[in-house]
Amino acid sequence: MLLGIEIGGTKLQLGVGRGDGPPLVHLERLEVTPQLGADRIRRQIHEAFGTILHRYPITAIGIGFGGPVDSARGRVITSHQVEGWRDFPLADWCRQTLGVRALVANDSDCAGLAEARFGAGKGHRIVVYNNIGSGIGGAIVIEGQLYAGSQGVAAEFGHLRPGLQAERPDQDVEAVASGWGITAAVRSRLSGLEHVSNQPREFADANDLLSRCGGSLDRLDTKIIAAAARAGNRLAAEEFDRACRTIGWALAQVITVLAPSVVVMGGGVSLVGEDLFLGPLRSYVARYVFPPLVGTYQIVPAALGEEVVVHGALALAAETFAAG
Repeated sequence: MLLGIEIGGTKLQLGVGRGDGPPLVHLERLEVTPQLGADRIRRQIHEAFGTILHRYPITAIGIGFGGPVDSARGRVITSHQVEGWRDFPLADWCRQTLGVRALVANDSDCAGLAEARFGAGKGHRIVVYNNIGSGIGGAIVIEGQLYAGSQGVAAEFGHLRPGLQAERPDQDVEAVASGWGITAAVRSRLSGLEHVSNQPREFADANDLLSRCGGSLDRLDTKIIAAAARAGNRLAAEEFDRACRTIGWALAQVITVLAPSVVVMGGGVSLVGEDLFLGPLRSYVARYVFPPLVGTYQIVPAALGEEVVVHGALALAAETFAAG
């Protein structure tokens, strides 16, 4: 049996399977406390693995990590959410601490591979996967295999820069259209309204949003903003539309280059629904894509739910360690 592990900024999952798709034989979900650092996460993995090993003969581990990794060397490059992961030899740690060989991959790559093989992209030759949550990640899967580029890093759709005026690395799609980006934009607009006295509509929208988050901007998130937009809050709706337009532009460039037959959308932001996200996104992609390609692709929601990264990690482990 194989073990697939998802390591995120707030979530840790360990799933047992054979790498051939759902269902999993066994799954454990553990909460991550970012303030406790990477060492705490490694202790959680160690403890959970001991319990799992009593029930299942684990021969290899696949890990989907929430951040940039060096897959060839089995190392984490860094985490943007949890301290203690910088240049960490995670595959070696698994071999030395758990006694099992392991591989390390980016979580979006794992998710994209799983959706292409077992989920919404199954049966398609070229699959683009785009994950929109607190950040924006992606994956390209061709003939069932991940495309990793010449350096092991590819499909970083969130780091495309929309327009020639975006000269700094932080002026990217992720800064505008991720869950964090949408929330930051709304917070900025609410803060700016404190000094304006002649815009009653904006004040009404601002008061509505503030009441929804109990008067604390720190509690504001995309779920609250989406609910407000759906209820008619124009400020919230404008920021969601701006995010959809930005992502639509980015995906149109990707489709123009790769001509996939399906784009699979995952992540928490994509779950806000057809009316606020997927419908507008499709319209913006059609506006910006190379005209002969309009109508040649589908844009669909992901199908594998919260376990998608685990399934992809298991699939990578199955093919990497097949000989043994």
